[in-house]
Amino acid sequence: MATPPKIWLSSPHMGGTELQFIKEAFDTNWIAPLGPHVNGFEADLQHFTGVAHAAALSSGTAALHLALILLGVRTGDEVICQSMTFSSSANAIIYQGATPVFVDSEPETWNMSPSLLEQAITERIKNGKKPKAIIPVHLYGMPAKMNEINLIAKEYGIPVVEDAAEALGGQINGKMCGSLGLFGVLSFNGNKIITTSGGGALLSDDGEQIQKARFLATQSRDNAPHYQHSQIGYNYRMSNVLAAIGRGQMQVLKDRIAARRANFERYKKWFGQLTENGFHFEFQCEPQGYFSNRWITCIIINPEKNKGITRETVRLSLEAQNIESRPLWKPMHRQPVFAGSPFFGNGISDQLFENGLCLPSGSNLSGEEQARIFSVLKKIFRKK
Repeated sequence: MATPPKIWLSSPHMGGTELQFIKEAFDTNWIAPLGPHVNGFEADLQHFTGVAHAAALSSGTAALHLALILLGVRTGDEVICQSMTFSSSANAIIYQGATPVFVDSEPETWNMSPSLLEQAITERIKNGKKPKAIIPVHLYGMPAKMNEINLIAKEYGIPVVEDAAEALGGQINGKMCGSLGLFGVLSFNGNKIITTSGGGALLSDDGEQIQKARFLATQSRDNAPHYQHSQIGYNYRMSNVLAAIGRGQMQVLKDRIAARRANFERYKKWFGQLTENGFHFEFQCEPQGYFSNRWITCIIINPEKNKGITRETVRLSLEAQNIESRPLWKPMHRQPVFAGSPFFGNGISDQLFENGLCLPSGSNLSGEEQARIFSVLKKIFRKK
């Protein structure tokens, strides 16, 4: 039997105009780093997010790293980081020789718990280590409880670096993700809601800081006719060609968000029908005033509430039919590379990892592909 075509978790989805922008870059010979498309892409991001300044960079990780440099994070410092996240949120802390202090999640959005955040701050201060920054993450496109987090951060005078890598287009009461901290970080990796193949951006209303970020991201080259460097710099700027892809992607961003949210609603409706037969599933809540881009639809499958069916039962059944799904992020406090880092927990991220599954969520997911997914799921749950 032939292997059925692959259904990806979240594949790139071009809109059609990207090639026009790329052709313009080639026709004008703007192939080298920087150029008019970089400027245009930054302006597009500023307009969409409402943030005054943006620097297009090589990755979201680069943006996180630059934000911590600009905040003066150094060897021996501590930075509070959400534990339930991808490793780049914490890696940037290590790049600066600092120590990550991990904070667990709250049950609604699955993001940083404000109460545990305050506990972490007060305890670290008692130990003589006031954190230099706070990195909350908008997991799978769902905004963290930024109003509460920002109030706590303001009370203790700690800047917030908002990791919105997964959340472009998300918002709280009309205020866009990426605009909710001193710095906002975006990612345009190949699986994100829009992509530049590889890339990211650093956002801020502080124009001086973004200018410093651009300087650092272009090898910290001094203003001189020769190559002169008074401080260490990085090769972190986005190329004009990749920015051209981004400009085309920005034109379809609202459509991509609508498609991802429609995926979520279809999954929720399908699994909701099973509750009549004694099954029980959980999804990320969308609190009042919140709007998630639903980058990835995630579901919690607790075997105790689903007749012994586990997350792995579903994942392996999908994999057998060439359908990609994956567990939720393994929390940072459980990663071997961060063993020994301080952790303030309540067990929620552990539960999310043990029972959580990311389902295929691409904006280009076809009706036929969704039918294949539901067919596999139906066989799993019909047995019970």
